[in-house]
Amino acid sequence: MRFRRLGKSEVSVSVVGIGTWQFGGEWGKKFKPKEVGEIFEAARDLGINLIDTAECYGDHTSEKLIGKAIKPDRDRWVVATKFGHKFNGFLSRSVDYSAKGMVSQLEKSLRALKTDWIDVYQVHGVSRETYEDDALWTALEKQQKLGKIRLIGVSIGHDPTSLGRDLVQTVQVHYNRLELGAEKEVLPLCLKKDLGVLARVPLASGFLSGKYKPGHRWGKGDVRKRIESDGIDTKLGEVQRIQKEEVFSGTSMAIWALHWCLRHPAVTAVIPGCKSVEQIRANGAAAELLTNQETHPQAVEVSEVGTATAYGSQQR
Repeated sequence: MRFRRLGKSEVSVSVVGIGTWQFGGEWGKKFKPKEVGEIFEAARDLGINLIDTAECYGDHTSEKLIGKAIKPDRDRWVVATKFGHKFNGFLSRSVDYSAKGMVSQLEKSLRALKTDWIDVYQVHGVSRETYEDDALWTALEKQQKLGKIRLIGVSIGHDPTSLGRDLVQTVQVHYNRLELGAEKEVLPLCLKKDLGVLARVPLASGFLSGKYKPGHRWGKGDVRKRIESDGIDTKLGEVQRIQKEEVFSGTSMAIWALHWCLRHPAVTAVIPGCKSVEQIRANGAAAELLTNQETHPQAVEVSEVGTATAYGSQQR
C-alpha cells in the first residue's frame, strides 16, 4: 500500500480507502456484522487505513457496522464521516445544516462509531447558504478545539465556493474517468491550496468495473435503479470504448479506473465501495500500479507510517 499526506495536515492515508454507502442497505444488499468484519480484516492485511461513511447511510447503520469492526484497533484507522443529511427511508433524506443539528449529528456518529473522535468530519453537500452560515462554522471549530473532530472537510459537487473557508482541509468530490467536471475548477484549486482530496465514486457506481454491458439493468433495491434507462446504454457503450482503447493490457478495468484517478496530482485517495472481501482486495491492487518513480505532492514513504498505521498510535 502507498500513503499520502491528507492536505496540509500530518494525517497520512492509504491511497485506496473504503467507501461504505453500501453498508447502509441501499445497494441491493443487507450486510451483517460478520461480513463487514471480514472486509475490514482484509483491509488490514492490505494496509488500507482510510474509511469514508456518513450518518445517512442507513440511520447511522453503516457507522454502527464500522464501529464494531474497528473497535479493537481504532487508532490505526482514519475515519471520515459526514453530517447534514438525515435518513428517512430508502433513498429518502431531509437536511439539517444548523449548528445545533451538526452537534446533535456529531454526537450520534461518535456513539455509532464507538469512538471519542472523528478524524475527518465533512459537510455533506454545501450550498451557498451553508457556506455563509458563520454560526455553523464557528460550531465546527469549537468541536475541533474540543478534540471531537481532527479535520474539517466538505463533500461537494463541482462548485468550488466552499473551498474559500479557511477551516476546510479536505474535499470529497465526484471524480472518475466518465465524469471529469472536477478537473475544471475544483481540483486545480485544491492543488493550489494544498487540500486533501478524496475522489468518490471512482468506479462511476460500478460502470467502470467492466462487468456491465449495454442492455444491463439494475434490480429493485439498488440505488442505481434510479439512473434514467435511456442514458445507461450510452454510458455503457462509452465504457466499452474506454476498455478497448485505454485500459492497460492484462489489467482489470476496475483497477485501472482507480489508478487513473490516483495519477491526478490533486487526488490524495480514492474511496470505492465494496461488497465482498474479493472486491476490497481488487481495489487495493490499484496501489500496486503506482510506480516507484511516482511523483505526487502528498506522497509519503511507507516507512514513515508503518505497514498500516498512519495517524493513530504513532501520531496521536
